[in-house]
Amino acid sequence: MPLTGGHAAHHKVRMSSTASHAPAAPPSSWILTEPYAGLQSQALGLAEAAGLNPGVRTLQPRWPWTLVSAPRWPWPLRSVDSAALAGPMPDVIFGCGGMAGAVGAALRRPDRRIVHIQHPRMPLRRFDLVVVNRHDEIDGPNVIVTRTALHRATPARLAEAAEIWRPVFAPLARPLVAVLVGGTNGRFKLDAAVADGLAQSLVGMMRKDRVGVVLTPSRRTDPAAMRVLRETLEPLGAFVWNGEGDNPYFGMLALADMIISTIDSVSMVSEAVATTAPVMLAPLPGRSRRIGLFTRHLIAEGRVRPFEGRYEHWPVSPLDDTLAAAQEMRHRLDF
Repeated sequence: MPLTGGHAAHHKVRMSSTASHAPAAPPSSWILTEPYAGLQSQALGLAEAAGLNPGVRTLQPRWPWTLVSAPRWPWPLRSVDSAALAGPMPDVIFGCGGMAGAVGAALRRPDRRIVHIQHPRMPLRRFDLVVVNRHDEIDGPNVIVTRTALHRATPARLAEAAEIWRPVFAPLARPLVAVLVGGTNGRFKLDAAVADGLAQSLVGMMRKDRVGVVLTPSRRTDPAAMRVLRETLEPLGAFVWNGEGDNPYFGMLALADMIISTIDSVSMVSEAVATTAPVMLAPLPGRSRRIGLFTRHLIAEGRVRPFEGRYEHWPVSPLDDTLAAAQEMRHRLDF
């Protein structure tokens, strides 16, 4: 069993006391996050895997609480724009990120369950469930621990994307390598100079191993870095998404024979290892203890390898704990 923590049999919470032989209606639900697609994607992945159709509410802090870390807010419900919390409250609230942790804990009631994703940086007892990656290094009776980040890269979604993007990528050489590019954050740097080094490694692979390349940036990718990658790779026949039109991301994951992801994003790596393709990690200047723990586990298990400028292929199996986490959550919250 990939999930750990919790002693679920002793911590089950009932959503309804009504006895019936008919299937109970799914609980109403919200997602609370800051306006970041990565946070929303994790919460949506968990909720959808549990069969829920949540409304997404985006939290915006009010001044002066923009200057204070959310776990330190004395009145969390007064510290955010009230529009995000308008309307009838749902049965279950999924939060992801520090602001959602503070607000979610304040909204908790006996008939309103709060599920927080990622370490909330506040006492875990203030939540009904906390779902974390093992690199967060926390556990407890209300904690579900996964090996990778939660996400929406389901087999069905990948299969649908494969049919859409197969004719688009058909002219490219095979094997096909998908390259997922992140960006500078508080731990790693990906500027134009670093992008040039990555681009030269990809060029060497294209020439030596005769592979096709499809590449997509993230929202954090520096435009100058992206310009270097495009100007270097497109003349050699690579497909480089320019951010316009439909996003090829899931199609790339579905159709790649190998995936390269920059090391800065746990979410990108987690989505990559949910596929049937081997995954390689492109290094960036910088360091993160948590990401280091995350990647070392995956390397030790043989699911990923460091990218050293060559195409590699080895037998792998998809690694995805999202559905298992959702099933465990439903078991514990009894819906």
